[in-house]
Formats: sequence, C-alpha cells, structure tokens
Amino acid sequence: MFLLALEAAGLYDVLYDASEGQWIHVVVQQFHHHPWNGLRLWDLIQPGFMFMAGIAMAYSVTGMKSRGFSAGQKNIRMLKRSGWLFFWGVLIYAVRKSGLSFELWNVLTQLSFTLLVAYLIFELYIKVQIGISLGLLLLTEILYRFTAVPGFDQPFTDQHNFGNYVDLLLMNKINKGGWVAINCIPTAVHTIAGAVVGKILIDGKKDILKWMLIATGVCLVIGYGLDIAGITPIIKRISTSSFVLASLGWCLLCMAACYYWIDVMHRNKGLYFFKVIGMNSIFIYLFFEIPGGRWFNGYIEAITSGLLSSLLPELVVSVIGSITIFILEWKLCEFLYKRGIFFRL
Repeated sequence: MFLLALEAAGLYDVLYDASEGQWIHVVVQQFHHHPWNGLRLWDLIQPGFMFMAGIAMAYSVTGMKSRGFSAGQKNIRMLKRSGWLFFWGVLIYAVRKSGLSFELWNVLTQLSFTLLVAYLIFELYIKVQIGISLGLLLLTEILYRFTAVPGFDQPFTDQHNFGNYVDLLLMNKINKGGWVAINCIPTAVHTIAGAVVGKILIDGKKDILKWMLIATGVCLVIGYGLDIAGITPIIKRISTSSFVLASLGWCLLCMAACYYWIDVMHRNKGLYFFKVIGMNSIFIYLFFEIPGGRWFNGYIEAITSGLLSSLLPELVVSVIGSITIFILEWKLCEFLYKRGIFFRL
C-alpha cells in the first residue's frame, strides 16, 4: 500500500519523464508495468496484494471459528465481503466524463473472485489446495491455447487472445493496455497460496521458514523456466501460468524475509510507518483511487505549484507536490489508526 500510495500521488510518472535518457531510467522503469513479456517490480504489487489478502482471510476465518460462528454465518460474511469488493472495484472506474462504464479489470473485482475461491477450499488439505491451484493454471493454459476462437486464437498476443474475447462477451470492449477480466482465474492461486501460508502460521507448525524458502525456489525455477524455455512467456497483463508462479515465488520470498525479520528475530522497529497504512488498506486504496484521482491530487498540486513554481525548478515542484499528497494521505491513515477506526468489508 505504501508503494501504491506513492504511485497514486504521481511520483513515479514524474520521475519516469524526468529520467528519460539517463541511467537511472532503468531503475524508475521498475515502478511501471512491463509492456508485455517480462517481469518488473511493479508487476508484483497486485500478486502481493492478493497473496496478503489470502493470509488475512485465514486469520479472519480462524477468528470467526473461535467466536463460535456457524458455517452459515461464515458463508454470509464472506459473500458480503466479496460482494463489497466487487461493488467498489466496479465503482472506481464506473463514472467517467463520457458517462457510466462497466469494467472488470480492477484488482478489487479480481479479488472478489479469488477470495471466494480461496475461502471455499480453505478447509481442505493443503495438498488438495495445491492441486486445485495447479488445476487453475492448467485451465488457463487450455483456455488460451485450445479454444481457437477466430481472431482470438493467438494465446500470447495482445488484443488477439482468449482473454480479450471474453472481455468482448462480458463488457463489449477490449482493454487497450492488454488487461483481461479472466485474470481472476490464474491469479486465484496467489490468494489460495496466501491462505495456505496463513493457515500454517496460525497452526504454528515448525520449519515454516524452510518450507517457504523451498516453495520460493520451486515457483521461481518453474516460472522463469517456462519463460526461458519458450513454453509459456511471463506476461502479467494476462496472468500466464509462468507469471503466476514467478510472481508467487517473489511473494513467498518477501513473506519469508518478513517472517524471519519480525517473528524470528523480533525486530519491530520502524514498522509503525507501514502499519498505519496497512491497517486501513481498503480505505486508503479507495481514497486515492476515487477522491484522490478525481479531486484531492489536483487540489494539492495546484497549491504547491502556485506557492513554489516561481522559486524552484518544475521537476522539484512536481516531486514536492507528489510527496505532499502522500504525506497528507499517510497522516489521514494515522488519524484513523490512533482513534481505532478501521474500515473493513
């Protein structure tokens, strides 16, 4: 959420334009999605979001069980949660100057599906959950490779793949950036994996760090191996199986590092800054996507530009404007955190 908030504040776009033609541009590119076949840091944000949602779901379900919730009550709670995620995911891009729009590409609409899938199989054995995850990746491969719809029979070609065809059926349009709605099928693996890790953490099983590192290695080797061998390219925009595995490997590695640093070494200093945002992740995400993008950002940028444009270079003014937006949003989260106000779905 920290990285997403900086992106929503416009910092990465400012640095991207300013660094064009310089060596640091390669670094700044890591904060933008890869145009197609490849993997950058920014391509790991959405998988990480869904992975962490799976971990949180494991704690939520366990908490409901400990409070004596019946199966029906848990089902209703999860259906409501998925419903609200879908609602907000659609609403974010529903209102445009040209009128109302219906789109299913937002991460929240995707998460509404993946969270429900992870919940439905949560009580199954871990081996069964892994088998279902592999089945989802195999289903994705089959849909893209063997459906052979005329005009959409090129599995890994932008605007001509099966995902684009499904978007025409669902929304009567294709995303110009190459994103597809059925990404929710393969990326459900991220949420399922998060739920599995969460379950293991709650159970307190031994050697969890070792198993996370082993899983990291397996996912990275297979994911990158499929790409290097030319079998299935790593493409985030259509969530190919190789992308899902490679990105899951990085998610597991980050989780293992955090677990070691915080739970094993008990080093908790400096986490408050991130905790403030993380505890109200849904709220701040909706804030910078709706009022932030439509009003707040422009308002703050106008103030900083008006005050500083005659004193400082344009680039410096733009950076200050973006950082000011981020700081104000962080302070809003801190205000809520200190008062124990947490927005949940």
